[in-house]
Amino acid sequence: MAKTRVTSKGQVTIPKEVRERLGLRPGDEVEFIEEDGTYRLQKRVVPQVLQKYRGYLKEWAGQDSDKLVQEMRGK
Repeated sequence: MAKTRVTSKGQVTIPKEVRERLGLRPGDEVEFIEEDGTYRLQKRVVPQVLQKYRGYLKEWAGQDSDKLVQEMRGK
């Protein structure tokens, strides 16, 4: 079991073995989930909102953007 201490500022250092198992890297966010009077720590995974649109405009790649806008506006 890994354990750590809380500093006077309320900070903790997550032990290396726990960081490795959770796949935590500098800058990652974690969440504290309350369950039945205890807390669970988990890595926060933010869904990539725009991922589903990747490649959506691929057919227009390399074309002049001003001309594309004019075409879309019907000019």
